[in-house]
Amino acid sequence: MGLDDSWFTEVDDDIKTAWSAKIRAKVYDRQTPYQHIEVFETEGLGYLMVIDGFTMVSTLENFLYHEMMAHPVLFTHQAPRQVAIIGGGDCGTLREVMRHPGVEHCVQIDIDEGVTEAARRFFPELCEANDDPRAELLFQDGIQWMKDAAPESLDVIIVDSTDPIGPGEVLFTPTFYRACHRALRPGGLIVQQSESPLAHMHILQRVRRGYREAGFDAVETLFFPQPIYPTGWWSATLGGKGQNPREFRETDARNKPFATRYYNADIHRGALAQPEFFREAMEKAEPA
Repeated sequence: MGLDDSWFTEVDDDIKTAWSAKIRAKVYDRQTPYQHIEVFETEGLGYLMVIDGFTMVSTLENFLYHEMMAHPVLFTHQAPRQVAIIGGGDCGTLREVMRHPGVEHCVQIDIDEGVTEAARRFFPELCEANDDPRAELLFQDGIQWMKDAAPESLDVIIVDSTDPIGPGEVLFTPTFYRACHRALRPGGLIVQQSESPLAHMHILQRVRRGYREAGFDAVETLFFPQPIYPTGWWSATLGGKGQNPREFRETDARNKPFATRYYNADIHRGALAQPEFFREAMEKAEPA
């Protein structure tokens, strides 16, 4: 907490900035075996979930992140049927995946059931697809699950992870990416949230290098707004196993049989555009 007890404040030590939200009350506080989960009722964002002091999701703007983690990768794959989500305990990304009628099965693996319990209570709209017969929720180590996954058993892997701190560190390594590459069928795709291009360029470079070291032959980064995260500008990085992430099923995206609040084909196309500073940084990190 910062300013006074009527504000929640998260400080970003990387670029020495802070983000605050005015709160009415703390409505949930639980220490699980894995992390500290808090939920605040705020003046302007609705509910706000915070894990270990870091903002995770709010009622007002969560659709931006969840739609961009799910729909670009699913419309890039030619026929996504088998999907795995690593992390994603608030279930918002799962909800977006389940909007795609061609998906036959989506398994979500999050180590901490406490996150999902809090989401069911305070963000029930994010959990609307939890009972879909095509959805499976597992509460176990997603890293180990991926290591044990059958070779070429998945079409899409969505890594809806926390920051690369503590247990989440392993999710940003070539070792983990190699397990993902092994589990994907030819033409498969991985997408991972890859932090802010303004504050965390070193993490973006690390993700992209790690993908290539793991065998992904094409890598692209998408950009989108994320108001409650550091700098308000976020990214997701895709890796293709014989599939170019710049080529997506644009006609299908334009004619999608479900409603979205942010994502559409034009947003998808625009999110692939690279700012000059990003292009220059990637050229230095990934020499041809």
